[in-house]
Amino acid sequence: MQSNDKTGRVFLVGAGPGDPGLITVKGVDCIAMADVVVYDYLASPALLAHANPDAEMIYVGKKGGDHTLPQDGINALIVEKARQGNTVARLKGGDPFIFGRGGEEAEVLIAAGIPFEVVPGVTAAIGASAYAGIPLTHRDYTSDVAFVTGHEDPTKSESSVDWKALATGIGTLVFFMGVKNLPTITGNLAANGRPADTPVAVIRWGTTPKQKTVTGTLATIVDETRRAGIKAPAIIIVGGVVNLRKTMRWFENRPLMGRRIVVTRAREQASGLVRQLTEYGAECIQCPTIRVVPPKDWEPADKAIEALDRYDWIVFTSVNGVDFFFRRLIEKGLDVRALGHIKTATIGPATAHRLQARGLKSDIVPESYRAESVVDAFAATPVKGSRILLPRAKEARSVLPVELTRMGATVDEVTVYETRRVEDNAAELIARLEDGTIDMVTFTSSSTVKNFHRLLPPDRVRDLMDGVTVASIGPITSETARDLGLSVTMEAQTYTIPGLIQAILGHQA
Repeated sequence: MQSNDKTGRVFLVGAGPGDPGLITVKGVDCIAMADVVVYDYLASPALLAHANPDAEMIYVGKKGGDHTLPQDGINALIVEKARQGNTVARLKGGDPFIFGRGGEEAEVLIAAGIPFEVVPGVTAAIGASAYAGIPLTHRDYTSDVAFVTGHEDPTKSESSVDWKALATGIGTLVFFMGVKNLPTITGNLAANGRPADTPVAVIRWGTTPKQKTVTGTLATIVDETRRAGIKAPAIIIVGGVVNLRKTMRWFENRPLMGRRIVVTRAREQASGLVRQLTEYGAECIQCPTIRVVPPKDWEPADKAIEALDRYDWIVFTSVNGVDFFFRRLIEKGLDVRALGHIKTATIGPATAHRLQARGLKSDIVPESYRAESVVDAFAATPVKGSRILLPRAKEARSVLPVELTRMGATVDEVTVYETRRVEDNAAELIARLEDGTIDMVTFTSSSTVKNFHRLLPPDRVRDLMDGVTVASIGPITSETARDLGLSVTMEAQTYTIPGLIQAILGHQA
């Protein structure tokens, strides 16, 4: 991936104001092609998932008043990495050229003779105001807007802000990085002619599930902000358009807004659940407790694949079973045609859908999404003398093979995947439970429950989980949770991810 030239290149990328969905397509491409990603405090961690696994990731802070690396050090770092022949993505919150010091970094790159590109981003002024329901311009209010720093260079002898012009000449004012100086800002505006009853909004963590908005007037906003505990990062909006928030607020009205929900599902499978919870306003804390991997020994599955002509049925109990079985089928030089004579059964619509995507329509999809329901469905289908292949997880429940054998079938149970414990996030999980900054934990299988439980100190489970809502995908998962001493608050009526989402929304209503 490295440049063949002696000198690499640098992309100054605007990451947007917080919502990872607001980054540009080109911004994502730059992250993906980079050998080195240099990112700051306001760049969403979710964006780092787009990086090449081999890329060097360097955090440089840029948190208000607490820089991990000062700006001169950042400048030197990106020059050094580019001179080594790397493609560097300098990931900056908001837009690089709107109070992002991107201009300074560009000047350093020009002086060093290093090629660079600027990839604009959604600035916090636009993103946070839109998510707060405040249009910065409106034909009934104002046709002009100004972006102003609320934190000027402390080495300057006097302010370069024309407070008189701002106070009386501009309809909407947006101040960046100004929460600490809010009394000075409101005082200067009032002293230079802005009416004391001018509406003001302060928005913290705009466009994220942590977004919090406080409104008031020039005369009251300092006290309102102090009472609400608003700190950086935040922007300040001054002007009549702030009144439109009363009817236009939409982002903070979502049913799960601000709820902090732990997702324990394997990371490669969690995206659907995370996306839906996030769309409803939740802050998702990804803490995968399991990792899905191929089996240590493929021999039993390989023997079954080589003898597919002997089977009458194949039963898939999960999406993972479908994926890993077909992956191995293709690795053995076969495809879906090898299953043309075999009837199929699946547990749940998601598994049936995944099988259909592989070119097979399931012959049996029980109404209830658990092994017992498959057994019930087979009760109306003669299977005596049939040979059934059951590709699934190691250490799966024994209900299916036992009951199908009792019905007269010959069942070959083969392992096509295993679940492994993941403990990488244990320290962060425990710290957040101690701080009371987790509202809910979701469990999508018995294995997620067991491994989550193992992450917690045995003598502290009850204490750490006190007050935390537990959401379960179904009765088997709930039973496992209760057996381990966890109190299940809600259980999905249909044992799917959409069913779990509906249970959570119903509980919140």
